[in-house]
Amino acid sequence: MGTKASNRWVEAWYRGSIWLYALLPLTGLFRVIATMRRRYLRRFAQRKLTVPVLVVGNISVGGTGKTPVIIALVHHLRTRGYKPGVISRGYGARAPSYPLVVTEETPVQHSGDEPLLIAQATGCPVCVDPDRVAAGERLVALGCDIILSDDGLQHYRLGRDLEIAVVDAERRFGNGWCLPTGPLREPISRLRQVDWVLVNGGAPGAMEDIPGKGVAMTLRPDHWRRFGEQEPLPLDYFEQGTRVHAVAGIGNPQRFYQTLRSLGIAPLEHDFPDHHQYTLEELQFTEPWPVVMTAKDAVKCRAFAEPEWHWLEVSSQLPETFWLSFDQRVAALSAHTSAGENEQR
Repeated sequence: MGTKASNRWVEAWYRGSIWLYALLPLTGLFRVIATMRRRYLRRFAQRKLTVPVLVVGNISVGGTGKTPVIIALVHHLRTRGYKPGVISRGYGARAPSYPLVVTEETPVQHSGDEPLLIAQATGCPVCVDPDRVAAGERLVALGCDIILSDDGLQHYRLGRDLEIAVVDAERRFGNGWCLPTGPLREPISRLRQVDWVLVNGGAPGAMEDIPGKGVAMTLRPDHWRRFGEQEPLPLDYFEQGTRVHAVAGIGNPQRFYQTLRSLGIAPLEHDFPDHHQYTLEELQFTEPWPVVMTAKDAVKCRAFAEPEWHWLEVSSQLPETFWLSFDQRVAALSAHTSAGENEQR
C-alpha cells in the first residue's frame, strides 16, 4: 500500500469517517476468524519454550512505541543478571535462510529494520523467523534464559508467560472497531487479559479509562547521532528555529515531528510508509537543509547516508512501580523454570 493510500486509511480510522461503517460485515467476519484461530492455536498448536517468554505488542495497526520498550526491557534485564534474547518476524525482510541470527552488520533487507535496530542498540542476540517458535528455540540454544517477542501479541502459536501491550495515548483505539472498519487487530477488551498496558505519552491521570493495568510511559529524546561518527551530539546541537527535512517511515510520524518541534526545530515533513526501504534518490531534497530521521529509519540509510544527515535517539521512560512489579514477576517465573529443570534431573 502506498503512502497516500495508507495515510487515507489511517486518517479515516482515527477521525471516525462514516463511510467505514459499510465495512462492518467484513469486520464481523474478521472477528469470527480471528477468534477461531486464537482458540485453535491456544488449544491445539501452542508451543512453550523452556525459558520464560515475554511478549510486547499492541492491538492496533501502526506504531505505538514498542521497539523502545523492547530495548529498555533488554537493558533492564541485563542489569538484573539475565541473558535476554529478542525474536521477531522481521516484517518486510527476506533472509537467505531461517532462523536468522541478526548482528549489527546484518543487511537490513535480510533482517528488517526493527530487529536490526534492537541488535545495534542492545548488542543482545536477536533472531528473525516467521516461525517465532523456531526463532525462540534458536536463542535458547545460544544460551538466552528469557525471550522477548517483538510485536507478537497475536502470534498465539508461541506460548507466553507475560504480555505487555503498548497503546498510543493520543491516537488510542481510533474509532474502536476491528479491521477493516477500524485499526484494531483485536477488541479493546483484550487489554484486560495482558499483564501491563503501557500508554505511550499518557499522564498518570489518563490511565483510568484504559482497560487492564495502565502504566504511563514517555519517549524521551536522548541525543542526536550523525552518520559516520561514534560520539553522540547534544539535543541543542541544532539552533532554535533550524529548518530541517524530517524523514519518517514509522507507524505514527506525527509523534516524531512533534518531538522535533519540542526541541525548537522547524521540520518540513516527509512521510513514508512504515518499514519503507529508502533509496538515495528519495532523500534528495531541493532545499539545502539538514536531513533528520528516526533511529528506525537510520538503520536503512547507513549505506548511502550523507554527512549532514542525523538521527534522533530516544528511550522509553517507565515509572519505578512498573519495574518493581516487573522484577517480581520475572523472578517468580525464573524460579519456577529452575525448579522444573531440577525436577527433570
